[in-house]
Amino acid sequence: MFQFNYKKWKHAGVNFTFLFTTMIINTLFGVATVGVFTWIAEHQFGLTYLIDLPIWAELLICLLIFELLAQYTVHYLLHRVKWMWKFHMIHHSDTHLDATSGTRHHPGDFVMRELFALLAVVITGAPASFYFFYRICTVFFTYFTHANIYLPTWLDKPLSYIFITPNMHKFHHHYERPWTDSNFGNMFSIWDRLFGTFVYDDPKKIRYGLDVLDDARDEDIGYQFRIPFDKSIKTDY
Repeated sequence: MFQFNYKKWKHAGVNFTFLFTTMIINTLFGVATVGVFTWIAEHQFGLTYLIDLPIWAELLICLLIFELLAQYTVHYLLHRVKWMWKFHMIHHSDTHLDATSGTRHHPGDFVMRELFALLAVVITGAPASFYFFYRICTVFFTYFTHANIYLPTWLDKPLSYIFITPNMHKFHHHYERPWTDSNFGNMFSIWDRLFGTFVYDDPKKIRYGLDVLDDARDEDIGYQFRIPFDKSIKTDY
């Protein structure tokens, strides 16, 4: 089910502005990542140099570690550490969730995510091919889970036992706790289930946005960029 009861192109324009800053950050971290891969290869550092398994098994292990560190852990911290949450609020301030919402990250938010991604690369010692595959998967799941679609429960719920699904991720974008602080994964639901942050209910109960922010200013780009530095905005909601 698709619902477009808002000015889709204006909404997309705001989110694509944040995408532009993300692309700049990606370029800078891309250079750093090349240096990390070079260092790993020269020193044979990381988990993949300590194990000898079939390539599919090593890929799966790396994907799970990438998901744990570069997605679940940093995302959890973005919600729990107040100054980090101020940057992450911009992603949650969107009151009309669709695929473009997945690109809506304040530059400060995205820098923190990329630092954890580099940490995951160092710990796993993953080859560049594994990392590129992981990044392709994250892009797919980012757009898929934020898409303005509603999957039937008979399909979405079984999938959610392994993967992050559109219905499952919608609870994360609810405007108030405890649902806001749930479902931190991007691809796999395993870490949410293991650490007790998994939530599944009726997605029709969800309201997007944040109750500590002004919904009317969710498309005010200047206001959104200033949120992390606005001391009048509460971090406890």
